Amino acid sequence: MTGPAAGIRVLVVEDDPVAADAHRLYVDRVAGFTSVGVAHSRAEAARALDRMPVDLLLLDLHLPDGHGLHLVRSLRAAGHSVDVIAVTSARDLTVVREGVSLGVVQYVLKPFTFATLRDRLTRYAEFRAAAGEASGQDEVDRALATLRAPQPAALPKGLSGPTLEAVTRALRESPGGLTAAEAGTAVGISRITARRYLEHLVTGGRAGRSPQYGQVGRPELQYRWVAGR
Repeated sequence: MTGPAAGIRVLVVEDDPVAADAHRLYVDRVAGFTSVGVAHSRAEAARALDRMPVDLLLLDLHLPDGHGLHLVRSLRAAGHSVDVIAVTSARDLTVVREGVSLGVVQYVLKPFTFATLRDRLTRYAEFRAAAGEASGQDEVDRALATLRAPQPAALPKGLSGPTLEAVTRALRESPGGLTAAEAGTAVGISRITARRYLEHLVTGGRAGRSPQYGQVGRPELQYRWVAGR
């Protein structure tokens, strides 16, 4: 365990220098975490783990000298218990299952924001801080639940996840914004239905709206994606 001054010591393992610097800066912005180094390959990571104490690997899975899970497997074979948060752009659930079997505690899909990593690190810190003997199954379940990302809120009645994703994508890909009619045309749904989805995005803070003037008749609402969401 680390002392309170050191915090949770994190080694960033990432072959892309720009991404590695960004991930290191992200780690250092989260209270209770300290980046202790950056490694750009499996070999560099293994050497770093030999020469300094590390509590957590922020591990890219695609490295120039082999897959990141091969590093984890060799660490486990050597009796190394360092925790791992895997960072990857791959969506292969077979790899996810293999990582879980090797003790990977979290997965973060690229590209991700600081808020996403902060959430995962905070949850990991809460799980790590749990100590003592559990009083029963409920307490064990609560401890494990801290590692899981929050479940998405249920959609209002009549809205579907796939259609919301399609409307969201259309809006994000339209820097100038879309009216409900334009969104409906882009997705293949009616203007009224598109407006329900757009209003849902506005309610959730992911989109903004403003009246569009200059045409005959009532001004039409123009919806725009909120940058950074």
